[in-house]
Amino acid sequence: MGRESCFWPCESPSNCPDLREGEARARPWAFHPRLSGMPRIKGSGTMLRFLSRSWVLIFCLALLTIGGCSKKNTPVLDADGGSATPGSVAEFQTVVGDRIYFIVDQSNLTPEAQDTLMKQAEWLKKYSNVTVQIEGHADERGTREYNIALSARRATVTREYLVAQGVEPNRITTIAFGKERPVALCDAESCWSQNRRAVTVVTAGAVTQ
Repeated sequence: MGRESCFWPCESPSNCPDLREGEARARPWAFHPRLSGMPRIKGSGTMLRFLSRSWVLIFCLALLTIGGCSKKNTPVLDADGGSATPGSVAEFQTVVGDRIYFIVDQSNLTPEAQDTLMKQAEWLKKYSNVTVQIEGHADERGTREYNIALSARRATVTREYLVAQGVEPNRITTIAFGKERPVALCDAESCWSQNRRAVTVVTAGAVTQ
């Protein structure tokens, strides 16, 4: 029996005297009884390797495509670790910051307030359809008239800063509440400092959740 004949299935190496034991171990299929009637397809091993590599390549491309798509409109984390849709009111309030605070009896912007307003301006320029109203507030000390005037100045200086940063003036309105809407109630600085504020409220144009 010639060597070429041993490339066809046979049940035992003894039937293929020129098939070495190492070759028998390398091709165990050649001695399987159920495969004895099946011819060996030349080049099948190369084809299987090619198909396997092709499927791996397709799988990797699919993962890259899914990963790229998932980055679009990906929610950002808010201050509490939750997610906020880009361009939404929630993002403006928790990620950008919707309020600034003032020193007693003053309407000057602190460095911290300016930093927050710069973030607000960048966000408003990015989402150009958004309109806002700036609420001016004061703590409860002093007369109603005094606090209305003080909170109006705080709202105005906030608006002017945003306009100076490039936000269109017709997108910003102001309102003064004086001491009428406190967010903290106690007879101490810990509450008064929270009430001396200007809040930028989104009124229209934000992305819905």
